[in-house]
Amino acid sequence: MRFFALISGLTAIASSPALVAAAPYTGSPSLSSRQSDACEFDSANNPSCWGNYSLSTNWYEEAPDTGVIREYWFELVNKTLAPDGVERMTLSVNGSIPGPTIEADWGDTVVIHVKNSMENNGTSIHWHGIRQFNNTDHDGVASITQCPVAPGESTTYRWRATQYGTSWYHSHFSLQAWNGVFGGMVIRGPASAPYDEDKDLIVLSDWFHRTTDELYATASSGGPPQAQNGLINGLNVYGDGGSRFQTSFESGKSYRLRIVNTAIDTMFRFGIDNHTLTVIQADLVPITPFETTSINVGIGQRYDVIVKADQEPGNYWMRSIPQITCSSNEMATNIKGIVTYDDLAVEEPTTEPFEYVDDCNDPALESLIPFVALDASPADQEQVMDLGLAIVNGFFKWTLNSNTFLSDWGEPTLEKVLNPDAVFTDGENIITLNETNAWTYLVIESQLGLEHPFHLHGHDFFVLGQQAMATFGGDSELNLINPMRRDVAMLPASGYLAIAFQNDNPGVWLAHCHIGWHTSQGFALQLVERNSEILASIDATALADTCSAWNTYQDAAGIEQEDSGV
Repeated sequence: MRFFALISGLTAIASSPALVAAAPYTGSPSLSSRQSDACEFDSANNPSCWGNYSLSTNWYEEAPDTGVIREYWFELVNKTLAPDGVERMTLSVNGSIPGPTIEADWGDTVVIHVKNSMENNGTSIHWHGIRQFNNTDHDGVASITQCPVAPGESTTYRWRATQYGTSWYHSHFSLQAWNGVFGGMVIRGPASAPYDEDKDLIVLSDWFHRTTDELYATASSGGPPQAQNGLINGLNVYGDGGSRFQTSFESGKSYRLRIVNTAIDTMFRFGIDNHTLTVIQADLVPITPFETTSINVGIGQRYDVIVKADQEPGNYWMRSIPQITCSSNEMATNIKGIVTYDDLAVEEPTTEPFEYVDDCNDPALESLIPFVALDASPADQEQVMDLGLAIVNGFFKWTLNSNTFLSDWGEPTLEKVLNPDAVFTDGENIITLNETNAWTYLVIESQLGLEHPFHLHGHDFFVLGQQAMATFGGDSELNLINPMRRDVAMLPASGYLAIAFQNDNPGVWLAHCHIGWHTSQGFALQLVERNSEILASIDATALADTCSAWNTYQDAAGIEQEDSGV
């Protein structure tokens, strides 16, 4: 059987569909060759105009539709790999860690065929940060928007890239993502500052020499285990094994780096010795550029930065530094790559690290200014939730307003909401949002001295307030004037995070801590948004077929769900 991929108007043939990602990315002529004379920047790599759209376009209301389809084939497999020289069993996409990069232009449609060839594992793939407007059944969250895909079965996800920038995809089935089922996504579009060359992804990961499934009991009874290592684009050294990630700069040129934190439990501080970072995008939101020597990247967060090769030609350390305030890593000072200038031989650098304060905070909100200025409105509905920690049967469980999250792989919320007689439990932590385009405020408060990266599906949210060592004092403390918008923000230690979003996307949407242990331990809630409109936007037959196959498999295999379901 042969599959065909429509890429930039050309047809590419994949003879081994399960192991072929796509034809090489070439860009969409329908957009990138039609830059307006009014574009602020000259380079094709960083236009401020994009066809009939621009950096100033409010992409929540309008976005290009190129008609171009980017088609990918993923096969999830068990495979022994050694990213840092130490062999271990992994779960991976097409046999590599990270998996293949998804590349598209703003306005393209992305189609991904996923075959589950893993042993004894269901799966689902979430397209992190993709808004999935009127497309909730393609969000890829087991027990929320679908049943897991059973071993031997396949599914297809389809979505349009109405946003642009940098993100990633990952399994949303138990702790599977951090055994290797993840990869990067690049959606090309306008940029808020010029650069000469796009160096693409810098994927940061923490890494364990045992599987996350083996470590879950320890994480839930004795605290999070220490990572043995960290990886940059799937590489690092350990003992006498492994290798460093390497990249090259040409003197005088400027480069765009797309930084993604895919860790299970590590806040990384990223920088390159002796170089300045110009930050131009946070998550999928272009911002007014600002400069820094290094930047904290929370779990699930992304920052696009521009680096100019303006130092003496030589070799420089690229550093990914776990912040020990909230992370633990055996290789804390040795997660590094090498940047080499011009045609010099690659040698181990002797450069000194940049100065920084070890913390687990987002950049100051005053530094994060969206390029497209949008204000928030007063709340039509407000939810204040207290984060707590309980011990249940000897295991740690996180709670929101005293409820620890629990869903069911075999009966996802999206299927349940289609039944008017469905009964939901307190543990499903459902917030019902029925009023069209109303403004919802969500405030998470914590008296615990630990930071949490909080992620919302289906929306970018406005960060109205974010403060450590403080108690939420009411809406008068919040900033509604062009606050930062993103999809992951840090809940500070012993403090609060206040976010806002409009009820403009019918569906079922998960919100959760992106520390993998914490999600599995129940730190999650879900939104049922504009329920009466959901059925018209989904493929109920495909949803039912996936559930039928999963429930048949689960019953026959005797698989028991031991975590929160997400």
